[in-house]
Amino acid sequence: MAADLGELLVPFMPTIRVPKTGDRVYKSECAFSFDSPESDGGLYVCMNTFLGFGREHVERHYRKTGQSVYMHLKRHVKEKATGAAGGAIPRRRNGKVFLDLELNRDFNGEDYEYEDEAKLVIFPDHFEIPLPNIEELPALVTIACDAVLNAPSAYKKQEPESWEEEIQVSRHARSLRQLDNGVRIPPSGWKCQKCELRENLWLNLTDGSVLCGKWFFDGSGGNGHALEHYREINYPLAVKLDTITPDGADVYSFEEEEAVLDPHISEHLSHFGIDMLQMQKRTENGHHTDNNPRPRVSEWEVIQESGMKLKAVYGSGYTGIKNLGNSCYLSTVLQVLFSIPDFQRMYVGNLQRIFDYSPLDPTQDFATQMAKLGHGLLSGQYSKPPMKSELIEQVMKEEHKHQQRGISPRMLKALVSRGHPEFSSNRQQDAHEFFLHLINLVERNSAGSENPSDSFRFLVEERVQCCQTRRVRYTQRVDYCIQLPAPIEAATNREELLAYEVKRKEAEENTRAPPEPVRARIPFTACLQAFTEPENVPDFWSSALQAKSAGVKTSRFASFPEYLVVQIKKFTFGVDWVPKKLDLAIDVPDFLDLSRLRATGLQAGEEELPDLMPPIVLPEDTRDNSMSSTDSPEIDEGAVMQLAEMGFPLEACRKAVYYTGNMGPEMAFNWIIAHMEEPDFAEPLSLPSMMDPLPSTSDSPTGATPLDNSPPEESVAILTSMGFPRNHSIRALKATNNNLERALDWIFTHPEEEESDALSDMADTEPNDNTFSNVNSHSDSTLSPDRETSGPRVKDGPGRYELFAIISHMGASTMSGHYVCHIKKEGRWVIFNDHKVCLSERPPKDLGYIYFYRRLSSS
Repeated sequence: MAADLGELLVPFMPTIRVPKTGDRVYKSECAFSFDSPESDGGLYVCMNTFLGFGREHVERHYRKTGQSVYMHLKRHVKEKATGAAGGAIPRRRNGKVFLDLELNRDFNGEDYEYEDEAKLVIFPDHFEIPLPNIEELPALVTIACDAVLNAPSAYKKQEPESWEEEIQVSRHARSLRQLDNGVRIPPSGWKCQKCELRENLWLNLTDGSVLCGKWFFDGSGGNGHALEHYREINYPLAVKLDTITPDGADVYSFEEEEAVLDPHISEHLSHFGIDMLQMQKRTENGHHTDNNPRPRVSEWEVIQESGMKLKAVYGSGYTGIKNLGNSCYLSTVLQVLFSIPDFQRMYVGNLQRIFDYSPLDPTQDFATQMAKLGHGLLSGQYSKPPMKSELIEQVMKEEHKHQQRGISPRMLKALVSRGHPEFSSNRQQDAHEFFLHLINLVERNSAGSENPSDSFRFLVEERVQCCQTRRVRYTQRVDYCIQLPAPIEAATNREELLAYEVKRKEAEENTRAPPEPVRARIPFTACLQAFTEPENVPDFWSSALQAKSAGVKTSRFASFPEYLVVQIKKFTFGVDWVPKKLDLAIDVPDFLDLSRLRATGLQAGEEELPDLMPPIVLPEDTRDNSMSSTDSPEIDEGAVMQLAEMGFPLEACRKAVYYTGNMGPEMAFNWIIAHMEEPDFAEPLSLPSMMDPLPSTSDSPTGATPLDNSPPEESVAILTSMGFPRNHSIRALKATNNNLERALDWIFTHPEEEESDALSDMADTEPNDNTFSNVNSHSDSTLSPDRETSGPRVKDGPGRYELFAIISHMGASTMSGHYVCHIKKEGRWVIFNDHKVCLSERPPKDLGYIYFYRRLSSS
């Protein structure tokens, strides 16, 4: 028999691999579904790619790749027989088969026992070889099988990499000297003390100076002033301002030249008025602890509808999502998105096409994983009601009511959070930030196809007025969510709040127990009013005066989206850096009419501000050089040297900085990566003629930039996925040195014109309310069907909406607590609380964090 098995496996030996360091073995879940070894059909693991497949999907992988040898894993789970010892260890038939396979069920392991079964299966004949079979299998096959069976989970390998690092304690931490210079750091509004940069800022823990860091590959930018400061005065430790949390902060030692730990970081930060010890703390399961839990307890009970006998629901659209540990922010966003027809149609309606055309590694494909999760939520396959016999058994045993298991979002979370410093961690996150992150991924992965995020996209018209000349400028920008302020001063129970504050201060002074908290009640109309109020524009430069002046800005809807997302700005920072959530309730309406907030554009009698750019402010050391020779181009030598230190040729660095308009080393680095293969990459910079100092508005794109090459295809794809014509997107990128944000502004201010090379035969029309109702071949019928206009693809329509979903947060800050969502389905509200799905008795409409509205039909 051994010879027969050896001969049988000989043709497949070249395709059988032994997992190496770095290989991920997906033996707990299918790449296309939520099938696992506990499913009826078990799980098939490819012995070449180590991807896992359920019974319905393994044939597809075989046909696509030709891989014939799979390991079939099956776990049989059953209750212990009556009379078994309650504390006994579950029995395993093959002890080493699933050495690192986690149980996929939510049950007490002491009440169940399980048997594991593994075998090799050879396709297409489904020939089976039971394992272990050391004597009869070739040595290579035996080694490969043993390695697969004992390999750690694919996710256990990557989780420590994403949030655990081997960082050593700095030798300066214990004896760090801090100057008593009276410096106090505010909770926001920081900027570099030397260049006024507002990102990548570092606080020196000795003298309290706030300075920018160097530019790194992770995208953080700066001019290196923090390092220069260290070289001048040798103060060794600095903390990155935007990384401070109750758990610590990112600390860097200039002297040791590496990231370090500071065990005394809270003490060092408190020296500058940053109080970490009073910040909200979390427990391991994401729930919070609080010195004064009363308001939070009430909030938890109301939002989760505690104490009510909620009826569990099952079937299509009523599938829960398991909490992986502080992953509820992700679950609630996904539940809402897949209740929207556009997302259902894109990912679930095209399921077979997406799966058939998925890459060889579907675990790394965004569309595949979105389709997988959408199908899991909508198929009803993973949300089945208990059998009558199970219910009778539960009643007899006086057990709790049956709850569905839900599906695990682990594979999708690993993909969408890859490389993100926050979402890749196991910490609680802001659901609003994740929503925008996910929409961005949808945009990037929808180029050339239907884009479901079109449903959320709308245009905001911003009117900026110079207070001195009264001239105005109208611009438009794309947005996906409106953020409504919560003006406490507009609370209807203002007197009660003031009385509470007096009692609280008295109790604090007399060291008595604080009074019962009072929740502010704010009318929704007050929130809308605060949103539409004019706001001051910081550092406003008036092109009419050609100088800084006072300016005010107002915002209106240039288009209304099909689905409107409203975030209530509940979270803020106190003066002591303690992040907190405002305890308030808002009477959010079921029906909303925003028609009066429709933008009107330039009005009769208004005079526009001149279309001039602010002057470029050069550093002192380069300004003199630039004036001394009119033939030499203006180049930021500091950025050039930063790039040269990375090993790039000096002349290539000079060209990169020049061709990206001195916009910093990050932009220049992107230019270098895009042009490294060009034959003249390292040749000296040569200009055919001097360019105009200000961008030109002529038809020729070369009048706006000296760069005569194609912009990065990824940037073009992002713009075209938003509905802009490809040729117009390329012109915009060329005119703005491939800067995406500036390219969007350029498109709005430069309506598409006829191309000289006859690429376009469309005539321009005057802007009107439908100017931005764009279309491509996959667009919704509400979009303009017969022409492309310059503007993003939006689904404009009436501004009347109905509330259909709420994401609520419980806890004192976004760094802690828990999220649940309520969704209106089939005329009734349903609460989705992780894997639990029940009919809602009293949806907490006044305590929500993010509200989702759908447009009412014009009829």
